[in-house]
Amino acid sequence: MTALLQSLLHILPSILMIVAPILIAATGGMICERSGVVNIALEGLMAIGAMTAATTHVLLESAIGFSIPLALFLGSFMGCLFSLIHAFAAISLRADQVISGTGINLLSNGITVFFCQLLFSTERTPNPKLGMLPGPGGIYPTAWIALLSLGITWFVLYKRPWGLRLRSCGEHPAALASAGVNVIKIRYIAVLISGALAGLAGACIVLTQDIQYTTTTINGKGFIALAAVSFGRWLPLGILGSSFLFGASSALAVNITNIKTLEFLPSDFFNALPYFITLVTLVIFSGKDYAPRAAGRPYDKGRS
Repeated sequence: MTALLQSLLHILPSILMIVAPILIAATGGMICERSGVVNIALEGLMAIGAMTAATTHVLLESAIGFSIPLALFLGSFMGCLFSLIHAFAAISLRADQVISGTGINLLSNGITVFFCQLLFSTERTPNPKLGMLPGPGGIYPTAWIALLSLGITWFVLYKRPWGLRLRSCGEHPAALASAGVNVIKIRYIAVLISGALAGLAGACIVLTQDIQYTTTTINGKGFIALAAVSFGRWLPLGILGSSFLFGASSALAVNITNIKTLEFLPSDFFNALPYFITLVTLVIFSGKDYAPRAAGRPYDKGRS
């Protein structure tokens, strides 16, 4: 047990590197669903953010000394911008939120490849000279960004009036509207914040894990973040634990050869573990409803 613990502590920076973008995206997904809008588009928005960040860093790393912070900002901005499509369809047009989010995912697959072909004549961005460097203890700054995002979200949700309105928006929007609160505005803001965090999560992945953007850079991490929201029962501490569980299992798949105690297990076991945990979670909590009651239901102020 001591040897296993030492091995896990040795790969802790790697675990935190993988956990960070999942936690950031899951935080955005929680905010969005707490407002009553389901955001299946996390996967696609992460891809948009990743491609934007990789392109920015590759093109500007030799010209300016702050290409990585700029790449993080622009990745987040583009995620926010593309989430407007989902917000308009799901909120203003009252379209099916799952179909709208799926459309964003499909759009991102094509548009990222198109711009890579346009800019670099290939389906991927070139490798930069250097990615984001880890900080003290080998821990990347993205881990602190993830914890800061979650901490601010917790504070706003439970300590500020706007957070109460957001939670009410996902539970009983008609009652909130009767109190004079603009439900449409709150849902729009929530979707845009969700998109910004998803874009930031994609940027974190491409600047720490993959270095360059390819069509397999995100590879289901957006859906893992969605699973983390559900497994965490739409609570900040819950998604912290579930994101760490899912991210740690992915990290173990990469570092299994460095852990003698677990090397008898195939790496595919840990690759499949997040999805297996999701299925088990659905079975365990199938009879219980922790989701916001209005999640996925379009709000029609004419019927409030």
